[in-house]
Amino acid sequence: MKIIGVIGATNASEELLHLAEKVGRLLAKEGAILITGGLGGVMEAASKGASLEGGITVGILPSMRKEDANPYIKIPIPTGMGEMRNALIVRASDALIAIGGEYGTLSEIAFALKSGKKVIGLNTWKIKGLLEVTSAEEAVSKILQRI
Repeated sequence: MKIIGVIGATNASEELLHLAEKVGRLLAKEGAILITGGLGGVMEAASKGASLEGGITVGILPSMRKEDANPYIKIPIPTGMGEMRNALIVRASDALIAIGGEYGTLSEIAFALKSGKKVIGLNTWKIKGLLEVTSAEEAVSKILQRI
């Protein structure tokens, strides 16, 4: 069982949302479990893609309310930890795909790299240790090869 984290901003461009949905679809087709922060933007788009392909979606929520999860999360996990839940997303993932992102995504990338986890990047922060790719297909192929 492979658990792949998809991380990225709540406020994302249409291009990034399209990439995230495609990544979610491809991960589900490969039988991977998708884990995100459970909210909107990249997290929702990836969850939508995985859900449409019958995949399992997990949302590690910042609040204490399951109802805060986007509609494509099958397993909502409320934490009440706010942004501190980013470390939980990383720890629960075998590897991560970062799509776009802001400072929250940057923290998740840093936690992942510090933990020795593989991180693939699509239009995200340029950081030593992160493997940059240019397509959803390449992101999913590379991440599954590395775990």
